[in-house]
Amino acid sequence: MEYVLIFITAIFVNNIVLSQFLGICPFLGVSKKVETAAGMGMAVAFVLVLSTLVTYLIQKLLLDPFDLGYLQTIAFILVIAALVQMVEIILKKVSPALYQALGVFLPLITTNCCILGVAILVIQKDFDLLTGVIYAFATALGFALALIIFAGLREQLALVNIPKGMRGMSIALVTAGLLAMAFMGFSGVDKGLQTALGM
Repeated sequence: MEYVLIFITAIFVNNIVLSQFLGICPFLGVSKKVETAAGMGMAVAFVLVLSTLVTYLIQKLLLDPFDLGYLQTIAFILVIAALVQMVEIILKKVSPALYQALGVFLPLITTNCCILGVAILVIQKDFDLLTGVIYAFATALGFALALIIFAGLREQLALVNIPKGMRGMSIALVTAGLLAMAFMGFSGVDKGLQTALGM
């Protein structure tokens, strides 16, 4: 039941983009088409889960035993950069169309603070390996959900006659704000669920 709570909290209540404001760059940059947003969501999910797994093992097997905690950020960044490079090579071979669609935003996963943030949060929250991977996967689902919903809204906005001063990034930011407010409606769900489950 604890894992169900982690899932609901990470996806809806503490959404990494709309509540914690991590990963805003790809959220605004790759959200013009639902197809591209879904591809980016899958790529981020893959990198996020894999990087959390690898960074957790590096932290527990290398950094903590040898008292090298001060190297955490640089070690995690190097792991994430290597994994993104691997995803880029795989996408180029498996799905060239998606690789082209993601364009410059694929290397931006390297600097996506969402991935580094989750890797560090897993260590700070003192999760075990399984709980950390589940948290990372749920966070990735929350990121993908927010990205796809936002992309759908932006596709609809492209069909509407918007005043000149509000076109482009202006209406996108207003829409993102409204979406974040909508997700705020889920706050308290985790507390209610904890009470219902007797936790």
